[in-house]
Amino acid sequence: MATWRQATWSKVFWTFVAGAVVAMIVGFMWLGWFLGSTADKMAADRAEAAVVKVTTPICVKSFLAQSGAAKKLEELKAIDSTWQKREFMEKGGWATVPGSEEPVPGLADACAEELVKVKK
Repeated sequence: MATWRQATWSKVFWTFVAGAVVAMIVGFMWLGWFLGSTADKMAADRAEAAVVKVTTPICVKSFLAQSGAAKKLEELKAIDSTWQKREFMEKGGWATVPGSEEPVPGLADACAEELVKVKK
């Protein structure tokens, strides 16, 4: 038979464990806690969004500064599909910033979206 002291420590231990589980559930569900890997992904997504936001005006300006910009703009506006617009922008080189060999992820879509709004 368990002694009084053993029963008390057992209750304290299990109460502590239950409290920790409840704290984790509340923290992750309602208090906005997240894992380090989630924080890393969120930081990378925000950084990418910031780069796109800063480089979009450069993309638009370089697109409109080219010779035959009006014709290219008409071609872009005639494209219905988002992925085809992205491909058009990437093939044209407007989604690649100077000094880089690859298009900036997300820039082609953002640039095409802004260019479609241009009245020319």
